[in-house]
Amino acid sequence: MEMIASGLRFPEGPVAMPDGSIILTEIESGYITRIAPDGSKSKIAETGGGPNGLALGPDGKLYCCNNGGFEWQDENDFLVPHGIAKDYSGGSIQRIDIETGAVETLYKSGDFGCILRGPNDIVFDEHGGFWFTDHGKVDYEKRIHDVVGIFYAKADGSHLEEVIFPSNNPNGIGLSPDGKTLYAAETYTCRLMKFTITAAGKVAPDVGPGGPGIPLYRPAGYKFFDSLAMEECGNICVATIGECGISVISPEGELVEFVPTPDIFTTNICFGGDDRKDAYICLSGSGKLIKMRWKRAGLKLNF
Repeated sequence: MEMIASGLRFPEGPVAMPDGSIILTEIESGYITRIAPDGSKSKIAETGGGPNGLALGPDGKLYCCNNGGFEWQDENDFLVPHGIAKDYSGGSIQRIDIETGAVETLYKSGDFGCILRGPNDIVFDEHGGFWFTDHGKVDYEKRIHDVVGIFYAKADGSHLEEVIFPSNNPNGIGLSPDGKTLYAAETYTCRLMKFTITAAGKVAPDVGPGGPGIPLYRPAGYKFFDSLAMEECGNICVATIGECGISVISPEGELVEFVPTPDIFTTNICFGGDDRKDAYICLSGSGKLIKMRWKRAGLKLNF
């Protein structure tokens, strides 16, 4: 395990770039940050709100799920999100020019009749569209916990649709190597769900217990699922909060292995390097990005 960077303000959404750098979000500060191979940090953009999931699109720009922001608890430099931001004004999808740092809002709550409460994670398909989860918000003062869904959108701003509803606070999202299966990790139920894709932005109406989709895997114990990344062989690597690490799950729903990490808020993993066996993992509570060699290659992402 190699320390790449520290002092980050709840890092998530890592994207491995061709030059060996990692671009990620810092949710608490509202920054999009590039981390060079030597660990040096530079700010690409400031999005405001709560930049969360991040992905490279077909135009070479970054697409960001902005959850609208949290309130925070900070004890001894260990950050924990806690409830909805006092200045929260809704969730959005933003597009960011890496070279100039320009930030534009591609979709906001209300567009195409869709309610965006807390967009969380994102993945592009081969058609150039993208799936994203809406994790929703918890308002402790009003005792409200959002009912949310999973969306599909086009990168040119011309289409936004809530395809899967309801979903139990979905977080991580990914596509199988053949692009025929959509995976989503639910946080509080700690379930990994799968959906059969029938066309671009469409899924089969399979229904399991509790709503759309078929439950694939759920661990024992008091744990929560966060973001996920795919391996080239089809395994799903899900960041697991509480147990502290990465749960690697086969497409058949079996636990392949569990890789421990030293932060209860282990939230994200992505793959880089020439062989895609360099795993970059966000230790969000302690504000660190670490790197380790992985046993299997990560899936090459679209774009």
